Amino acid sequence: MTRHYENLIVIGSSAGGPRILKMVFQGLPLINCAMVLVQHMPRFINQSLCNDLNQITDMEVRLANTGDELKTGVVYIAPADYHLILNQNRFVELISSPKVNFVRPAVDVTMQSLAPLANGILMGVILTGMGRDGADGLVHLKRIGATTIAQDEKTSIIYGMPKEAVATGCVDYILTPTQIQSKWVQVMSRLRKNG
Repeated sequence: MTRHYENLIVIGSSAGGPRILKMVFQGLPLINCAMVLVQHMPRFINQSLCNDLNQITDMEVRLANTGDELKTGVVYIAPADYHLILNQNRFVELISSPKVNFVRPAVDVTMQSLAPLANGILMGVILTGMGRDGADGLVHLKRIGATTIAQDEKTSIIYGMPKEAVATGCVDYILTPTQIQSKWVQVMSRLRKNG
């Protein structure tokens, strides 16, 4: 059973993302947070990415819809062609406004829609990809008290987005996919499977 979230992780990835995401989520237990994943991808990849991740983690993975209220234990994937914003840090809204950083969805849009959490832990993560989407978003998250993570160069398939994020000076940790998962588990206390 899920419950309203207290802690939130927002993840951005692009080229090479599905492969790296499988590494990050492989064996991930149910942890005490909601997650929002913004992967640059064509529409036909939406459901297959959702299905692939569902098979390898105890978290529930689903495509986000307008009106969804974030719940602990659930990963919400932004569908192709829509930006995902979070109203009141909690309610999903999908919008078809112009592309940002040449992409839609853009993780910058999602991250910049957030305000400081009244309670709980906020984390932002930028994984492999071309361009600079997520750099401005991480700067915003850092300003509102989030912990920020970028994937390391060695394990990135394309070290574009993480490099731009690191260049802002607002990244707390530069980690491998395995280390990213370990950090999540370390920071977010685990949940009972039936909890």
